[in-house]
Amino acid sequence: MSKPLIRPLVRKLRAYVPGEQPKISGLIKLNTNENPYPPSPRVLRAVKAAVDGRLRLYPNPTSQALRQRLARFHGCRPENVIVGNGSDELLAMATRAFVEPGARIQWFVPSYSLYPVLAQMHGARGSAIPLEKDFTLPPHSRVRRDAALTFVTTPNAPSGRGYRTSELDVLCRALRGVVVLDEAYVDFSPEHAMGLAFRHPHVLVSRTFSKAYSLCFQRIGYFVGPTPLIAALDKIRDSYNVNGLGQVAALAALDDGPYYRRNFRRVITTRERLRARLLDLGFGVHPSHTNFLFARPPRFPAKEWLGRLRTRKILVRWFELPAIRDSLRITIGTDAEADALLLAARAILAQ
Repeated sequence: MSKPLIRPLVRKLRAYVPGEQPKISGLIKLNTNENPYPPSPRVLRAVKAAVDGRLRLYPNPTSQALRQRLARFHGCRPENVIVGNGSDELLAMATRAFVEPGARIQWFVPSYSLYPVLAQMHGARGSAIPLEKDFTLPPHSRVRRDAALTFVTTPNAPSGRGYRTSELDVLCRALRGVVVLDEAYVDFSPEHAMGLAFRHPHVLVSRTFSKAYSLCFQRIGYFVGPTPLIAALDKIRDSYNVNGLGQVAALAALDDGPYYRRNFRRVITTRERLRARLLDLGFGVHPSHTNFLFARPPRFPAKEWLGRLRTRKILVRWFELPAIRDSLRITIGTDAEADALLLAARAILAQ
């Protein structure tokens, strides 16, 4: 019998499952944490202006202009910044740069479901550390101090729980391997941990232009951290890994801070109003520092709510994991979309 063409590791792999991307129009899409508001008009003008003869050329291989602009934004040097094809590419690069096959990667659960996939792909040992019932960080006695790489989603997804920088600082001090603080949702939070990337030699902070800056389509993420770690990542970075239009869009977004800060505030205001109304309807809703709510619906199981909302053309996210299968993750949309969700919830409860 001939040798199998596919590695056993890959044959056994359970791939990451993204949120549903509907093939029909007319649905209210509250399942993938996209920003409900469009990019800045300045961004749209910049991207349209770049659709010219440059499309035949390779983009800047290191995203140099964007790294320089991000360095000014965060008060560091370009050598402290690396840009990726979405932050997911950089998370994958971190597993390759800092983890020997067979070494340990750890993450907290529930959190981003890509982390175990990355560990399995790399042939690493994975440790899923349960969060407390209220999604707070567990005691340090439960954390593997010998892990080569630790992923921390802060604020947490899917719960929306925010963590104080001081408690993240204590956690980072307790760990010997590289720590990635994944701040995908931090623009909707009152606190961030960027300073820890400059305080510790083993800490990286991950950011993305997808959630807050309405650029999911362009796939732009970045890490900020100590020069030796960034240089190691740069050695294994794919050539021309970030498309040119994405670089243009991210630069323009950074130049229109007032527009985006207004959108952050709009999302937060809608989030708090929606949370209050859902609580009035009997939902159990965790406080959130993100652009989504994590809610335990009343009367019917969460999976049944998922289906009933879909029949009313509203998509939300449900996770079939024992610890959280009683809850739904609901992206914060526009005020009109929030009102439509509430109207549907009242109709379901009235049945």
